[in-house]
Amino acid sequence: MDAILQLDQNILLFIQEYIRHDWMDWFWKGITHLGDFGIFWILLTIVLLIPKKTRKAGLASALALIIGTLITNVAIKNVVARVRPYEVIQELELMIEKQKDFSFPSGHTCASFASAFAIYKCKEVFPKKWRIAAMVLATLIALSRLYVGVHYPTDVLGGLIVGLFSGWAGWKIEELIMKKRAEKKKSADNK
Repeated sequence: MDAILQLDQNILLFIQEYIRHDWMDWFWKGITHLGDFGIFWILLTIVLLIPKKTRKAGLASALALIIGTLITNVAIKNVVARVRPYEVIQELELMIEKQKDFSFPSGHTCASFASAFAIYKCKEVFPKKWRIAAMVLATLIALSRLYVGVHYPTDVLGGLIVGLFSGWAGWKIEELIMKKRAEKKKSADNK
């Protein structure tokens, strides 16, 4: 376990020393703020819920975000209670405001991958290029959390795993709901 913690710290210090550059800071800060409170993904979900054509993806995303939030923010963060890296690593420079919650797993990463993966699974709603774009944005948001110094790599990995599971679960539940609705409608039509 100590080796993993040391690797986590070394990766963050490597990013700070060799990857951070003034000309890139605005980009990574902007990307990380896209994930604040899951607002981007929540707004996207609301927009997707409005037209009938995209409602399937909107419902899958909404369910995924709820599942991910419950697992990450309500359960795991409070049980693990891992402090943020900038509170432990003296040499690490924080690039954004201090975060108010615990570090593991990354909520930004979880919400991003929960919504993006749920959308990705809705193949009949969006062309592949849009589904891939959602996954790329989720990846950028996850990486931004390392760049700005608010998460350890294992926090991001944990958020990725919970997010992918939540996205899959949201999509599966949406599929079951739609199947039940279709069966109910078919049954009513046959009467």
